[in-house]
Amino acid sequence: MILAAHQPQYLPWLGYFDKMDQVDIFVFLDNVQFKKNEWQNRNRVKGPGGSQWLTVPVRYRFPQKLGTVKIANGHWLRKHRRTLELSYARSPFFSRESTLLDALYGREWSELVSLNTESIRLLARRFDITTPLYLGSEFPDLPDDQADERLLALCQRVGADTYLAGAGGQAYMDLHRWRQAGIRVRFQEFRHPVYTQTHGPFLPALSAVDLLFNAGPEGFSLVRHAREEAA
Repeated sequence: MILAAHQPQYLPWLGYFDKMDQVDIFVFLDNVQFKKNEWQNRNRVKGPGGSQWLTVPVRYRFPQKLGTVKIANGHWLRKHRRTLELSYARSPFFSRESTLLDALYGREWSELVSLNTESIRLLARRFDITTPLYLGSEFPDLPDDQADERLLALCQRVGADTYLAGAGGQAYMDLHRWRQAGIRVRFQEFRHPVYTQTHGPFLPALSAVDLLFNAGPEGFSLVRHAREEAA
């Protein structure tokens, strides 16, 4: 059994879903420290003028946990929806997939984690990713001080014998500790697919909505194909 875990992000990029698609269980780490203006409350899309940020305004105090961060409600809902409409109205699959906007921006949100996990679930369903999803807070009494111990505990709770880590994990994970625990660590080797975008030359590392609106749900097969080629 393979497990992966990551902070729930807002409209994540394709690498996030590539990781989710490879595992048997995926855990949203909502019980770790929030980091403002990384990917937890913002992401990038592509419009006529190039990439632009969609940022969710939040209220928080350092070192607040992600699961307790509140959204500073205002005009961001209308602004984000309008930006996506202007950016992708001419994209081949926007009309068919624009119900995503109704689900995300047709209601008020108070908690950032609720917004983020719903944006991820909506996109995962469209990409036919069926991996079971859990919140880290559903697993009580996880170690709080060290990332390795927290993730090891998650693997042990669900009976996972393999943990899929991001490529950057090689720089900070204590792999000796994982070997001691008898759990294998694999590192993600994500290859970003190239596809036709509506506005100008291809720009990678955008929110996955860019692939959805430009290539449709079937476009995620490009991610899977790139992974198979790399294997």
